[in-house]
Amino acid sequence: MFSGSYHRDDVTFLLKPVRLEPTEVGEKERLIQSGRRHYSEMISRESLPSPQYLQVFHRALDQEKKRFARDLVVLAQHIANARPAAITLVSLARAGAPVGVLLARTLRRRLGRPASHYSVSIIRDRGIDVAALHHILNLHPVESVVFVDGWTGKGVIARELREAIRGFNERHRVSLDSGLYTVADLCGAAAFAASAADYLIPSSVLGATVSGLVSRSILNEAVVGPGDFHGCLFYEEYAAEDLSRWFVDRVYEEIERIEDPSPVGGVTPERQARMRVTSESLLAKMRERFGVRNINYVKPGLGEATRVLLRRVPECVLVRDPDLPEVAHVLILAREKNVPIVVDASLPYTAVAIIKELAG
Repeated sequence: MFSGSYHRDDVTFLLKPVRLEPTEVGEKERLIQSGRRHYSEMISRESLPSPQYLQVFHRALDQEKKRFARDLVVLAQHIANARPAAITLVSLARAGAPVGVLLARTLRRRLGRPASHYSVSIIRDRGIDVAALHHILNLHPVESVVFVDGWTGKGVIARELREAIRGFNERHRVSLDSGLYTVADLCGAAAFAASAADYLIPSSVLGATVSGLVSRSILNEAVVGPGDFHGCLFYEEYAAEDLSRWFVDRVYEEIERIEDPSPVGGVTPERQARMRVTSESLLAKMRERFGVRNINYVKPGLGEATRVLLRRVPECVLVRDPDLPEVAHVLILAREKNVPIVVDASLPYTAVAIIKELAG
């Protein structure tokens, strides 16, 4: 248990820092697609952002922090209303960690509600870290737990969470809420979301240096034993370039400027139903257009497209409007990696990435 590079009272990462030799991105992709290795067993070396890319991050923060701050307050208010007693935020590492930090601060300082915050691993096709859940439930009431994340893309992790918690509840005769509470929900999969817009959540632009210097989670039996928390790398060597505390401080300053004491809003169930139809239609079109055999290789939304460009092997990236400021970082990454950029004004999202299929 540790807090990465955050303040100790901001988050407890229920992750085990490990050492694991990095796998080159192309080799990792081949191993994943051939079925020889699961993606969680490997990790590629994470590089620091280029100066140009870092400038885009700062511009993105300046442009989007007001909207991001208001959505965080809407989400925090909804959580406070849904949990009249204790609140235990459980963010999904690592993209959910900055959001969890900000929600916890908002609940404590703005809404006057005690809130604990843990960040835990959940892995597609492997489920949630059960050791982490047991740790949390040994310390906090089951009814206090709220799972939080930054955004949904096509809902894979939201569905993984529901299924994992359903099984956990059955095995242990508890009643954890399996819903995922997010800032933005692009596909109608969240239990509650402040927004359905595919806008640039600033923390999605960077990796470890805005997420407590923590990597994505690792589940490799060579470094994670029975009963251990899922693993992670801790990038101490990037401490001089770390923006994790700076980022949450800047966004929380914006939260403090919001005058409305109890903003209302959020995505309605009717809007979520429409978003589900939109998501399913987009996925079907992308599969047909690009001959994609595995639906996991279609990544809708700015957040997911960014992650593909940072750590996968993209076939191409589609953008609705290349002149939008929020896609500037996507275009920089694509050009740096010689990834084709396709402009498609009919996209329902700001960006979509297609992962290159390497296996025969």
